[in-house]
Amino acid sequence: MSETFFHTQIGTDLEEAARWLEAGQCVAIPTETVYGLAANALEPSAVVRIFETKNRPAFDPLIVHVPDAVAAEAYAEAFPPLLRRLADRFWPGPLTILLPKKAVVPDLVTSGLPRVALRAPAHPLARRLLARLPFPLAAPSANPFGYVSPTTAQHVYEQLQGKIPYILDGGPCTIGIESTIIGMEDDALVVYRLGGVPVEAIEKEVNTPVVVRSHSASNPAAPGMLTTHYAPRKRLLLWPSADHWPTSTQEPKLGLLLFKRRQQLPAHTRCIVLSETGDLAEAAQNLFAALRTFDSADDVETIWAEQCPDTGLGRAINDRLRRAAARMA
Repeated sequence: MSETFFHTQIGTDLEEAARWLEAGQCVAIPTETVYGLAANALEPSAVVRIFETKNRPAFDPLIVHVPDAVAAEAYAEAFPPLLRRLADRFWPGPLTILLPKKAVVPDLVTSGLPRVALRAPAHPLARRLLARLPFPLAAPSANPFGYVSPTTAQHVYEQLQGKIPYILDGGPCTIGIESTIIGMEDDALVVYRLGGVPVEAIEKEVNTPVVVRSHSASNPAAPGMLTTHYAPRKRLLLWPSADHWPTSTQEPKLGLLLFKRRQQLPAHTRCIVLSETGDLAEAAQNLFAALRTFDSADDVETIWAEQCPDTGLGRAINDRLRRAAARMA
């Protein structure tokens, strides 16, 4: 059973966060992607608390956060040159790399799979915390399983107050969507989750095409592959064509999630624009906060979402929207 805490504190005290983690508890930490629910990745009893707190199924593996590629080698049996090249290029940053795990990594972390997902986050507070601790941190998103990921400390508090003792506040996340997850099958690079590093940037770095296989109905090969995920509680629908946006609707309480500003919109709607200028990085940063705003709005019952151009970070944004909509299918 997960513990109940009388008061969940939000603060910037690195030592306070470290003390709770060293005691085997979960702490919410900032990263550049989303806030993570962190615990000692090498202590099974601490990892169990992550699954209990999130109500996360044990078949969905976790990402392990480390300071750098040298530290990652302590938890991986091998680091293929092509993946090491990606680590050297994109770490610290929003790229998670699947590597064959050493026995020191509990099977609970990898859901019994032979590979461990490793990442070196770029957020300065997360990096200082990892440098302070003698162990790596398992840290999925700090929210109830399947719900919209948190991008501020307040988002975490709204969902997990009373379930964790401390939230380390590092301000709003600068990327706003989860990390890209990549590994190798035979000699091919495979992306298992679209995220903060665009596929195009990876292909440019290695000068070879990358296979994208980012969904799994069950028993995922990597974290974040479940078909239904990242979903608000309200109904979310994808508008099928950006060229034929509706100018009228019978929906009395409709929220429109737009990639960029439009001139004509249906009457009696509430609108959130992810980027006034159509900037994909800005849209990604604002996505989850926008979904949370609609979810808490009394005047919205249904969300219609416009997809972004399916390139660069737009592919990751569209991936999150499709999975959020899949809950209603």
